[in-house]
Amino acid sequence: MSGAGHSTAALPGGAVNRRLIEIIRAGAITIGVFLSGFVIREPAPYELYMAGLIGVWALFGLRISRSIAPLLVLLVVFNIGGLISMSQLADLGDIPLYIAVSLFLAFTAVFFAAVVETQPGVLPLIFRAWLAAACITSLAGILGYFNAFPGAEIFTRYGRAAGVFEDPNVFGPFLTVPGIYLLHRMMTGSLRHALIATVPFIIITLGVFFSFSRGAWGLYLGCALMLTLALFIHNRRGIVRLRIIAMSIAAFAIASMALLVALQIPEVAELFFERAKLAQDYDSARLGRFARFGIGFMMAVEHPMGIGPLEFGQMLGEDTHNIWLKALLDYSWLGFAAYLTLIIWTVAGAFGILFRDRPWQPYLLCAYVVLIGHIAVGTVIDTDHWRHFYLILGLIWGCIALEQRHQARQQEIWVKKKMVGAAGFEPTTP
Repeated sequence: MSGAGHSTAALPGGAVNRRLIEIIRAGAITIGVFLSGFVIREPAPYELYMAGLIGVWALFGLRISRSIAPLLVLLVVFNIGGLISMSQLADLGDIPLYIAVSLFLAFTAVFFAAVVETQPGVLPLIFRAWLAAACITSLAGILGYFNAFPGAEIFTRYGRAAGVFEDPNVFGPFLTVPGIYLLHRMMTGSLRHALIATVPFIIITLGVFFSFSRGAWGLYLGCALMLTLALFIHNRRGIVRLRIIAMSIAAFAIASMALLVALQIPEVAELFFERAKLAQDYDSARLGRFARFGIGFMMAVEHPMGIGPLEFGQMLGEDTHNIWLKALLDYSWLGFAAYLTLIIWTVAGAFGILFRDRPWQPYLLCAYVVLIGHIAVGTVIDTDHWRHFYLILGLIWGCIALEQRHQARQQEIWVKKKMVGAAGFEPTTP
């Protein structure tokens, strides 16, 4: 009895409290990421929850390190550009709210980066929460597309699956990170892990397919190819490369069979072949998407301070559908410069550490290939208010910060060893 009492008394209370706080923090982050998959109305639960979470976290020690500070500065400058562009309008209307949302989403990227840097154990929880949200919203979109129950049409838009999103063109890209994460597990994990991942992989793949978003299709396929290539380059052993090839073929076969079954339904096949056209009427018309690109860039040359957020859509009837053009017109030349710098910095900084063997490397790789895909998709659609895009930015910058901390620790260890070697004796522990 006395031994048990002594053991209880000897428990490190401070360590237990710290562990409890870590669990609470991880749970709060997990809920936030999960809520990002449910944006059928604005403001969505995600905005309300994350605003409170960031506020509470800031009160109790949110730390922005030097590694993450550039992300904060560039995103703030980007939104300052939005304020400059907003100053060009006489009637502001809802524009202040639009800029406020842009700034809020910027803060979510910084928040996730800071959390990942200080608590890297949340990375698997973030990806699992994202996966759970993706499976639920995919099922909702699929059931809605087939009108599986009364009122199911709420999960569709324009006759396409939208899940619990306002727009199929955002719903599809949201599913890409979880889909790529599952593909990574199928190609690198055990056979048991691959089998477990098969069902959610099919659900998410069908969700992307039934969104009938050409951008989402291209994004999903392109990211899958980039992931396969990256894993093939990273793993030098022949047996591992053979497994990657075999599992990628198996994943492609599984996805193809699921899509072929879906295409047996005449309505599905008809919409698929209609949407699969490279250029739709609204792309190549006289004032279609491509024509508006040229008009918009000419306007950007003449208006270095921008024309005002959302003003382009008011003038020409449709939004810019190009993130670079949107940055120029809605966020001014200053915002464009900040956004371009941010993208180049993120891509270059993450690429330099992409193939280092670290515990967070699989998560960085999945987020990185999807970021590259989103940059490409941004040439045909606006991504400045995509919540998951800022989450991807935060994940990548958090991993960059983790690598810098790791290198700093290694440098400290090397210096200590060198000092010990020079002194010729081992230091004693006080």
